[in-house]
Amino acid sequence: MRIAWIGKKSPFCGNVTYSREITNALLDRGHQVSFLHFAQEESEPDNWPNLREVSLPFIYKSQVYTIPTFKATKLLTDSLREIKPDVVHASLTLSPLDFVLPEICEELRLPLIATFHTPFAGKGAKLISGTQLLAYQLYAPFLVNYDRVIVFSQIQRELLARMGVREENIAVIPNGVDTAKYSPGFSQVKAEFKAERLFVYQGRIAPEKNVEALLRAWKQSAMAPGSKLLIVGDGPLKSSLEPFYGSEYGIIWLGFVADEDRRIEILRGADVFVLPSLVEGLSLSLLEGMSCGLACLATDVGADGEVLEKGAGVVISTKTARSQLRTLLPVLQDHPELTTLLGQKARQRVLDRYTLSKNITLLEELYKEVLAQRPLPLSRRA
Repeated sequence: MRIAWIGKKSPFCGNVTYSREITNALLDRGHQVSFLHFAQEESEPDNWPNLREVSLPFIYKSQVYTIPTFKATKLLTDSLREIKPDVVHASLTLSPLDFVLPEICEELRLPLIATFHTPFAGKGAKLISGTQLLAYQLYAPFLVNYDRVIVFSQIQRELLARMGVREENIAVIPNGVDTAKYSPGFSQVKAEFKAERLFVYQGRIAPEKNVEALLRAWKQSAMAPGSKLLIVGDGPLKSSLEPFYGSEYGIIWLGFVADEDRRIEILRGADVFVLPSLVEGLSLSLLEGMSCGLACLATDVGADGEVLEKGAGVVISTKTARSQLRTLLPVLQDHPELTTLLGQKARQRVLDRYTLSKNITLLEELYKEVLAQRPLPLSRRA
């Protein structure tokens, strides 16, 4: 199958990882994939697939949203006309191009599928005010014009349906992780940081990630000298938090780690993965930690609580995250047998429900279903 993938290649975020992993896997299954993304000036990301690329010009680009130039729409249209894909799949990038894609694909008579990543608070909670609520309100009327919209959980499906997107056009395909790559294994990380017990947070250092709740809980818990907390990631709050939560408290700031092998080494060496977010979609970082056999603590936001339900991890509330962490961190420090058991259950949950292989199979089935309902694309016409 010939697939035109529209997504992000930089700066690093969950959307970038999603695009890299899915396009790699589609290529491995023999599909032809062209990748259209906003032109990058950064160094080449690690483990990126070797495929045809089209760089789209932009005015501004961040981890959250992208502003394209006026020329980007024409270049995108001309490129799709030249590629003649069977399917166009947009991993939505919070960009104005997301809203004109249905018109472009309708003109070219191409099936259009979207993956909608925007995080949300979770079941029984209102969307967090601000960008998340605005994004759902803005996108829902346009998602109606996509042939299918992929989300990561039933909760998110119901949310979009309430906003007017036809429920039968919303497909639930959870994120998947490569369980052979992200697996338990040998690591020197504990020795490197002189740690007896190792906890890790991996993600953006931003308000919606609620990292300060973790840092304050760690500091107030008076953890043992042999316990260390690794903070892996970068973001707007890093410079304001790092000076107050340093090595004197056993907290080590590693910044953004670009090398995937190094990130895997860190996860393999850790005992506990903590994700105290206020909003999420379905965290790939959480799935990677689970797949490496870590005991996982995460807030009940997005689909993360669903992932850890029934004993696969510990689910905490956003309202009382700091106080719960203050209690749980010493317990997990002092009871290695508990973290071992939780890690085994986490790994098994990923193997049962969240493998990349299963994700790709469901995606292929969705492509075939959409194609069966559409006229023949350009590539198959005389």
